Amino acid sequence: MARITRCRGCGNPDFREFLDLGETPLADALVTDPDAPEERFPLVVAFCDRCSLVQITEDVDPEKLFVDNYLYFSSFSDHLLRHSRDHALGLIESRGLDGSSFVVEIASNDGYLLKNFVEQGVPVLGMDPAPDQAEKANEIGVPTRAEFFTLESATALRGEKGPADVIIANNVMAHIPDLNDFAAGMAHLLADDGVITVENPSVGELIARCAFDTIYHEHYFYHSCLSVDALMRRHGLFLNDVDYFGDLHGGTNRWWIGRTEAPTERLLATLAEERATGLGDHGYYADFGQRVEQLRDDLMKLINGARAEGKTVAAYGAAAKGATMLNVMGITSDLVPYVVDRNTHKQGRYMPGTHQIIKDPAVLTEDPPDVLLLLAWNFAEEIMAQQQAYADGGGRFLVPVPTPELI
Repeated sequence: MARITRCRGCGNPDFREFLDLGETPLADALVTDPDAPEERFPLVVAFCDRCSLVQITEDVDPEKLFVDNYLYFSSFSDHLLRHSRDHALGLIESRGLDGSSFVVEIASNDGYLLKNFVEQGVPVLGMDPAPDQAEKANEIGVPTRAEFFTLESATALRGEKGPADVIIANNVMAHIPDLNDFAAGMAHLLADDGVITVENPSVGELIARCAFDTIYHEHYFYHSCLSVDALMRRHGLFLNDVDYFGDLHGGTNRWWIGRTEAPTERLLATLAEERATGLGDHGYYADFGQRVEQLRDDLMKLINGARAEGKTVAAYGAAAKGATMLNVMGITSDLVPYVVDRNTHKQGRYMPGTHQIIKDPAVLTEDPPDVLLLLAWNFAEEIMAQQQAYADGGGRFLVPVPTPELI
């Protein structure tokens, strides 16, 4: 680990901590042997007054995070697949993409998004350091390189294939420890009239929804329009528009970035709203720790109450946010003995730190628990629709964020 003493974005030495979640295991490091020792690392969050960037204060080696332990496959979410297809087809139409175009996706995972371009005859290249995901993408005909995206790799790629007409970076700009190198790489690769689209959960929604569980070591950064605007300007790029998707990952922004400054009225209004709300001020974040403690009290009261009544409790969603929720809340395998997940690559392993075994969701039909804690609450509607038979049989869903609620 490396302790950060200056803002990773602008170099400001006077950035201030506002949340300490203690020491937690790596959220994606699923366990094969629950008796083996696990590494734990401090998880502290700070705010930079100069560039409005929210960030954790300790670095873990990216190889340890995204190569050795990473088992997230995007194609297991039906909602995300629909969202991604709509985005790809929209870009093809609005940008007039065809066989002479070139689309690059950074952190392309298993090819879930780029396959939509391939189907339309648009040349693509995915870049993702996770070897299993890159292999899956190549298997379905999506050319993918198992490597990190950096200024060096972007320079080599442009020399080999020329500039990119479209660069897509979804749910990755939180995962890059050297944010300036990442932005510089995109600036170097982008064609003069090209466009970059970047998606990440909104830090404003994180705070408003008390979504502390989206904080883990794999997420170095938590972005606002203000922080993205400052970052891009440092590298000769301009944030020009923003879309908002309230039903994706608990509230996601899609930022549109280009070489020419041409902000839409929507972006200007959003930037003004963020300033007015306080996303550019430390005071907006100052009481977040107290709110997390209140959520913990409320959630544990519901879980312990159910157990005291003799009810069984299981959980849904072996994602990183689930690991943060279980470890920070202190939800042990004595309280919640197992977690279900559709991702077959995770089944049979154990949650980091708390060691619940991960099972196939079929167990909810075979031996249904009384209460199902939705660790993947950002996909609550999708999960509840998939598990209608469970609900029809009397099962209840426990949604932990923003306020714990039994449904």
